[in-house]
Amino acid sequence: MAMNSRGSSLVLSIAFAAVLVLGLVAERIAGAGTALTATVAVRTVVLLGIIGLGVLRMSQATGERKVLWRWALLCYVAGFVGLLLFTAQSELGAKLLGTPLSQSSPKLAVVFQALFPALLVLSLLPLALLESSAAAMARAPVLETDRTRGALYSGAGTAFVLIFAFAAMYVATQRDVTWDLSYFRTARPGESSRKIVRGLTEPLQVMLFFPPANDVGEAVSQYFRELGEESPQLQVERLDQAVEPAKARTVGVTTNGVLVLARGEQREVFTVGLELDRARGQLSRLDQEVQKRLLTVARPRRVVYLTEGHGERSDARALPGETERPGISQLKELLRGQNVEVQTVSAGEGLGTEVPRDAAAVLILGPTKPFLPEEVAALREYFNKGGRLFIALDPEGSPEDELLKMLGVKYLKTKLANDQVYFRLTRQPSDRTNLGTSNYSSHPSVSTLAQLGGQGPVVMLGAGALEPIVPPPEGISVDVTVRAHEATFPDANGNFTEDPGEERRNWPLAVAVQKQGTGKDPGRAVVLGDSDALVDGVLPSLGNVYLALDALRWLTGEEAISGKVTSEEDVPIQHTREQDVLWFWATVLLAPAVVLGVGFFVTRRRGRRAPAVPAGGAS
Repeated sequence: MAMNSRGSSLVLSIAFAAVLVLGLVAERIAGAGTALTATVAVRTVVLLGIIGLGVLRMSQATGERKVLWRWALLCYVAGFVGLLLFTAQSELGAKLLGTPLSQSSPKLAVVFQALFPALLVLSLLPLALLESSAAAMARAPVLETDRTRGALYSGAGTAFVLIFAFAAMYVATQRDVTWDLSYFRTARPGESSRKIVRGLTEPLQVMLFFPPANDVGEAVSQYFRELGEESPQLQVERLDQAVEPAKARTVGVTTNGVLVLARGEQREVFTVGLELDRARGQLSRLDQEVQKRLLTVARPRRVVYLTEGHGERSDARALPGETERPGISQLKELLRGQNVEVQTVSAGEGLGTEVPRDAAAVLILGPTKPFLPEEVAALREYFNKGGRLFIALDPEGSPEDELLKMLGVKYLKTKLANDQVYFRLTRQPSDRTNLGTSNYSSHPSVSTLAQLGGQGPVVMLGAGALEPIVPPPEGISVDVTVRAHEATFPDANGNFTEDPGEERRNWPLAVAVQKQGTGKDPGRAVVLGDSDALVDGVLPSLGNVYLALDALRWLTGEEAISGKVTSEEDVPIQHTREQDVLWFWATVLLAPAVVLGVGFFVTRRRGRRAPAVPAGGAS
């Protein structure tokens, strides 16, 4: 039995689509006035007639054909509603409503603009697939609604995909923004920088050369706004080099993206840049760079002398027959960043007579040979007159007993070890001499370390213990500032294991010594039980940096500016070789195995739940 052609909706659907599309084109051509009104009226009447005829056909149809008519009418109504939304925004809509919709309800007008094309697509695309599927079954005895329903859903799904794609493209075009998911934040003024500004006694001018509405300039300005709250002596001014080139030339600036710190004739320049992506590094360590320049401009330059000629730590190559040891180039760079000039002094340069008079401090770092009696006498005289000494020793080096006796300290040349808390470098038992500690006192020479606590452990690779002499020499006060972990023991026989007689306790690793001298200032000294704590590769550790900085500031009488320096640099994640191997096998073998195992388990469960098929087949 053939399908009744009179019940087909194909012709009516084609007519609906043609009137809908051609009516929009005609409305564009008509422009405005009477022609527009006539075009919209004719189009609306024809579409309503088509929809009414479709309702009549549906009421006359029976069975599966009635279902097809119901779906087609849904598509007609969606398209007609979309057309009404378009008309509401047109000139005719403004006449009917009394005022343009964009003025009376701008948000609603935007909603109509977005819904109008979406409804047209949701109408025409599913309708086209629905009718093509029904036309393929025109001569079939029975209309298969499952096939037509599938075609309708496919059309609706495709329409939604198109709507989403166009909406995403529109939003991306109108809101052209980028997101950077990498870590980045401008450093804020640290405690040390704030203290330096707080102690200003004369005006210090800061000139920021950035164009208006520049992101880098805003970040730098915010930093100095916070820093300027510490003292009215810090005068911050933001300028545009292109607008005020003459003033920029007076401070040596020829472009924007630069900040200048000036006091009198002293000037310090730091180039940050103008593009945020390229200026990230400078902004992350802005507090460090500003602090260096603050010290240079706001405080007088000091001279620190490193002794040499006794096998001390240095950057020079080892002499024939001597063992090459790590240098101290990073320590020198750290000192220069604190407005300190680093020079050397030896017996050949007058140390056998006296310490240079411009010495703010004398550093003795890891000597392996004893000092001459004349040199010891010169250092003793310097200390007694208010001089400052920093002595770092090694168990395998020269003990310098005479110097230490003068300071009221004894050095135990036995290496300390710890089999519970230590740094693994070679994964050998010898690693147990790589000590780490965060046991600090409240002395000013370790004030920042005391604040950091466990966040800033000090690393010492082969330290010896210090022991205050009891009673101390006259006028001498000795304070233990850094102690080892309580499970640390002196490894007398070098087997890296606790033996009878090797006492576990928190042995002193650093001491601060003070003596009232013949001058106006007391003599000060810091003694460290391991010079490795200051060498290249170890010094960059956070605790070791502040150990050196706080000790230097206390020795030179500038403990008032001790404090943390903020940094927002993103520290790279580093793995040991064993960790790299673990990550390799975890990603290459373990993760796929887990995925396959879960898939196998789910598949097995589904197989068990599947109903059994009767032996005779499906009925």
